[in-house]
Amino acid sequence: MFRPVIRPRRLRGSAEIRRMVRETHLAVDDFIYPLFVTHENTPRTPISSMPGQDQLSLEELVKEAESARALGIPAIILFGIPETKDSEGSDALSDTGIIQRAVRAVKESVSDLLVITDVCFCEYTDHGHCGVIKDDYVDNDPTLDLLARQAVSHAKAGADLVAPSGMMDGMVGAIRLGLDDAGFVKMPIMSYAVKYASAFYGPFRDAVESAPKFGDRRTHQMDPANVNEAIKEASLDLEEGADILMVKPALSYLDVIRAVKESFDLPIAAYNVSGEYAMVKAAAQNGWIDEKAVTLEALTSMKRAGADLILTYHAKDAARWL
Repeated sequence: MFRPVIRPRRLRGSAEIRRMVRETHLAVDDFIYPLFVTHENTPRTPISSMPGQDQLSLEELVKEAESARALGIPAIILFGIPETKDSEGSDALSDTGIIQRAVRAVKESVSDLLVITDVCFCEYTDHGHCGVIKDDYVDNDPTLDLLARQAVSHAKAGADLVAPSGMMDGMVGAIRLGLDDAGFVKMPIMSYAVKYASAFYGPFRDAVESAPKFGDRRTHQMDPANVNEAIKEASLDLEEGADILMVKPALSYLDVIRAVKESFDLPIAAYNVSGEYAMVKAAAQNGWIDEKAVTLEALTSMKRAGADLILTYHAKDAARWL
């Protein structure tokens, strides 16, 4: 009978030895917690398609930020639901807009929590698209000017980092120039460099009430079939001044995370998006999976693929479990 000399199972024999030889380590320091803030005074409005997530009033947002920091989560990213929407997303540009007020409120209460702002217009426009519309098409270059103004407004409010997500050509360069000209040369940019036109975003659009009123976003977000294009997009953002590159979604795009990580010497973020979160929550509520085990396995897979940072709605639960 053949008896193997090399036995990999020797290093799997106990929890202690498995922990000692583990290759990938998931930690609370990896997490960025997305939060939704609304102009409404109602403290919390549950998001039906995202169990455990709510639209938060300003007061509740501060409490949630304090809770996240107490768990050791180092950063949050904010998404806003304004009182009024118009064709240009004017609330996104206002110093008294919902995000600007939210940034000030959080920084006043939790000064050592990194506050990141999403820089885009889909949450603020009455048509639900990511910029200026011309002939039913997002007009790229006029949108760049607005993105730069939005980023500067966030910086003035006290944001620590801005994250452009609209996939406009040249968005990082325009924002970098706008920030530098306004004196914010130290402000980092985390670019949604590789953002796919994904079906996994559905619950997020419920959360921020941003479903397009016509058409879709396939003329600016990437085709899910492409990976070489991801390297091109990330390369352009690097040249324009991005400090962190993001891949979105995460779980269905682990190969893309790995490709981007191997191609660029920058921190890589992965967005564990709303649909990925909702599927885990729904399966757990039905008793089909072990929520803790599945969540930590999924987040570890993103880290193993090459993500240095993970944006995830599971952040608070995962922080407790770790």
